[in-house]
Amino acid sequence: MADDLESKVWEALKTVKFPGMSRDIVSFGFVHQVKACAGAVVVDLQMSTHNPEAGEKVRSEVEHAVRALPETEQVKVNLHVVRPPSREESAQRAIAQNPSLIPDVRHVVAVASGKGGVGKSTVAANLAVALAQLGHRVGLLDVDIYGPSVPTMFGITDKPVVDGNRILPFRKYGVTLMSLGFILDVDTPVIWRGPMVKKAIEQMLGDVEWGPLDYLVLDLPPGTGDAQLTVTQALPLAGAVIVTTPQDVALIDARKGLAMFRKVNVPVIGIIENMSVFVCPHCGEETPIFKRDGGRKTAEILETAFLGAIPLDPKIVEGGDAGTPIAVAEPRGPHAAAFQRVALAVIEEVARQDAATPKLSIV
Repeated sequence: MADDLESKVWEALKTVKFPGMSRDIVSFGFVHQVKACAGAVVVDLQMSTHNPEAGEKVRSEVEHAVRALPETEQVKVNLHVVRPPSREESAQRAIAQNPSLIPDVRHVVAVASGKGGVGKSTVAANLAVALAQLGHRVGLLDVDIYGPSVPTMFGITDKPVVDGNRILPFRKYGVTLMSLGFILDVDTPVIWRGPMVKKAIEQMLGDVEWGPLDYLVLDLPPGTGDAQLTVTQALPLAGAVIVTTPQDVALIDARKGLAMFRKVNVPVIGIIENMSVFVCPHCGEETPIFKRDGGRKTAEILETAFLGAIPLDPKIVEGGDAGTPIAVAEPRGPHAAAFQRVALAVIEEVARQDAATPKLSIV
C-alpha cells in the first residue's frame, strides 16, 4: 500500500509547476525524495532559485496536491532552497576551468532553439553580420555538431588551414567563422556520444585562432543536450537569444530552452519569432502561415524581451542557400533592420552587465 501511495504522490507532484515555467517540479528534478507510510507522506524538495517566495509557493502547492489524495492523512513538506551562483561566480568558475580557452574574446552570446527547423542558424548568421556592420569585432562558431549550416550560409567550401597546432578560421562579411562543416565531408554523418561532442566543441573554441573579438556568437544545436551543457559549463555566457516560430509546438520547446538557460544562470536576452508571416514575392501581401504573435505572447508570459519578428520571405531563404545572408544582400532592407534590432538588444544587455559587474566580461 505504501508503494501504491508513493506512486500516486509522484503523479500528483507532476501537476505542480515551478512558478513562471511550463515544466513541473518532478521533471526539473526538484523532488528529492517521497516517503509514505500508513497515510503519512513526507516530501523532500531541493531547488535552486534566487526567489525564496517561489520556493514557498511550490511548498504550498505540493502540500495541497498531496492532501487531495484520498489515502493521505498527514503531509509534511521539507524545503531546502540553495541560492544559485551569481553570473560573476559562474564566470569565475568557467574561467578557472578554462583559463586560456578563448582569452581574447570579450563576450559570448548563444543563439538557441528548443527544436530544429525554426531558422536558428539564419538568425545566428545575420545577427553576427549585423553586429559586424555596427562596427564590432565578431566571430561565429557553428556548434551544431550534427547539422552545421554556416558553410552553406556563408558560401565557403574550402578546408581551414592549420598553422602549427592552431586552426585558422575563415573571415567573410566582416565575421570570423568556424564550423565542423568546414572539416568534415558534406555527406559524412556525425555519430558521436556526449564526450566526443564535448571534446569537439572545446577544440573549436580553444584550438582556433579567433584573435581579439568583441562578440563570439554561438549557433547552438536545437534542444537542451550535451552541446548546450558543454558551452554553459565551459564559458561564462553574456546571454542567450531564443529563436522560435509562431506555432504552439515550437513555442513549447522554446520555453524549455529558455528555462534551461535560466536554470544554469545564463541571462536570456529575449525571444525572436522567425517565419512570422509569409511575404508574397509578387504582391507583398503578408499571410500568417502558422499563427500571429505567438513569440510576443510567449515573451510576455515568461517575462523576457520580445526582440522582433522575421517574416518567411523567399529572399532570406535564397540568400542563405546562396551563401549571402540577407543582412549582406540587402543591408538597408526591412529584414536587415530587424536583425539590427536584435543586435542592438544584445549590445544593450551586455553593456548593462558590464556597467553592473565589470568583471563579468572575458578580457
